[in-house]
Amino acid sequence: MTLKTLQLSDGRKVVLRDEGAGPGVLLIHGVGMCADAWGPQMADLARDFRVIAVNMPGHAGSDLLAPSARLPDFVRWGAMVIEALGLGPVSVAGHSMGALIAVGLAVERPDLVARLAVLNGVHRRTVEARAAVEARASEIANGKGDIIQPLSRWFEADAAQQALRAQVAQWLGNMDQAGYAAAYRAFAEGDDVYADEWGKISCPTLVLTGDGDLNSTAEMTRTMASAAPKAKAVVIQGHRHMVNLTAPKRVTQALKEWLDFKEVSA
Repeated sequence: MTLKTLQLSDGRKVVLRDEGAGPGVLLIHGVGMCADAWGPQMADLARDFRVIAVNMPGHAGSDLLAPSARLPDFVRWGAMVIEALGLGPVSVAGHSMGALIAVGLAVERPDLVARLAVLNGVHRRTVEARAAVEARASEIANGKGDIIQPLSRWFEADAAQQALRAQVAQWLGNMDQAGYAAAYRAFAEGDDVYADEWGKISCPTLVLTGDGDLNSTAEMTRTMASAAPKAKAVVIQGHRHMVNLTAPKRVTQALKEWLDFKEVSA
């Protein structure tokens, strides 16, 4: 996949991968990842769609936002990306932090979002979970955030997932420190920013997670889906946070069905 650069209206540049032809699908990764994290889905979906996987601000060559940026700032950035692409409304899928951005886009700029997919998204963390993620955000801001902790949560210890774990470790290890810290702080504080707005999301919506994801839980997934009129919850058994990599065929199939439907029952 060839990297391209997109210029936004505020002068910032975004590095992305752009493959295929047809209706537009925008993919937004999570904190510390990059556009390549969507590789399995991009390869398949690009047969029928124009698939654009962006690198978030401060990730893999995309320009930073301000250190004080919070989730609404990332949502405004996402809107500028869609406007700069000039494709009209697109289907937006996000993973983890990318899922929070995607939800914000569907709420704030429904004119730009034809469909919404929320993969391993967070929604109203418990007090304990919020304290833990905010503590990690502070560690990362101080240059002390290790990568072993998230990798241990995201992957099983079996040999089948070790190559994926090594690849994700490489992406995390290559992160720009300032970009990582800013995005993680926005992620840590973003789980309730749009939590009361799900009823406003009227486009066809997929909400998906793995049943072993302890932070983006199945309960969160079902709660989000139940609050939107055209949403479907999918919980993939036996997988954790990086489910699009560990269960690529099942996630891609769920995305294909999402891209195909116009309405689903609540």
